[in-house]
Amino acid sequence: MSFKKILLQKIALPAAWILLHCFAFAQTSIPAEFGIIDTAIFQDASHHWYDLYEKNRVIQPRARQPRYKATDLTSVADNILLYQKNNGGWPKNYDMLAILTPQQKDSLIRDKNVLNTTFDNRTTYSHIACLAKIYYVTKIEKYKEAALKGLDYIMDAQYDNGGWPQYFPLEKNYSRHITYNDDAFAGIMLLLKDIIEEKPQYDFIDGRRRKKLKASFDKGIKCILKTQINDAGKPTAWCQQYDEISLEPAWARAFEPPSICNGESVEVVSLLMSINNPGPEIINAVQNAVAWFKESEILETRVKVIPAPDLVTPYKISKSDRVVVHDSLAPPIWTRYYELKTHRPLFCNRDSKVVYSLAEVSRERRDGYTWYTYAPQKILNEYPAWQQKWAKDYNVPGK
Repeated sequence: MSFKKILLQKIALPAAWILLHCFAFAQTSIPAEFGIIDTAIFQDASHHWYDLYEKNRVIQPRARQPRYKATDLTSVADNILLYQKNNGGWPKNYDMLAILTPQQKDSLIRDKNVLNTTFDNRTTYSHIACLAKIYYVTKIEKYKEAALKGLDYIMDAQYDNGGWPQYFPLEKNYSRHITYNDDAFAGIMLLLKDIIEEKPQYDFIDGRRRKKLKASFDKGIKCILKTQINDAGKPTAWCQQYDEISLEPAWARAFEPPSICNGESVEVVSLLMSINNPGPEIINAVQNAVAWFKESEILETRVKVIPAPDLVTPYKISKSDRVVVHDSLAPPIWTRYYELKTHRPLFCNRDSKVVYSLAEVSRERRDGYTWYTYAPQKILNEYPAWQQKWAKDYNVPGK
């Protein structure tokens, strides 16, 4: 063997080794969860698209509409870009994994200037988070640009007092109110928190924009603290929606009255508990919310789904009914709403008539709305460790 050939072999082997190990490092440096789309965040919107008919949608689902796999990153990302409007936000209630026909795609492109953009049903902030992860894996520039445009939309939509409406541009109805419903406020804030904490998928965000997003987050925290409902000097939890000017609890839909709303409060408290080195205001807010969850729990009660004749209404076809039953072994449960001041469990019909038991709610709303929740138990389970870590020197309300 010639000296030249021996030398080339000696050089080639280390080079191949280096290339192989560089490739392996590149693969292992990307978190495994980035290679698959978190479809759970889009399930609410998908359910509405497939199961609840809305005549004003740009496109309707087709029979047996095929869907991409959760690992089809670029195909799903291209879908997300198709739905994004020219102002940077997204409309609600579509399936991001649906394999669209050419006609459906054309309809979405023609509709780009119709700005029915929203945070409702976990919209917009979830699309941005998904695009950021896919960009982190693919480095395809258009996904980054779409995510940045979405972040600018979030900042444009924020009120000066730190809250966000349900829809932006603003509409002439309750959607102008600051919205905690469906985790809209908390979802936006958790996205901003991931950016502030420099999660790797957001490395593409420039310093100027990052500074503005931090200011948006700080304003959001101030709004959360201001809107914790204080009944006669006793802070409790939060309402679903607040008047955007007065910051008072406000009506949303006809069956969603101003009240203390335990379900929507859970993600707000969870957000506050996720903040490192919280100051006294945040600690007090969490402690008071936990005290409220303990005070408002309902024992020995279970909601039972029972068979019922089909009931056709303009809103849905009800195929079952729900009744409240006594069960000595049932875990703690909470109602969705508690009346302001009296703290009585609260229910409501589509005529906005307030009632005080599930049995007084019409069948369609009784079966078609979540009136009870187990969600506060999550906070009660997590609180002892949080209290020991961040607030062991603070007095717990009520003790």
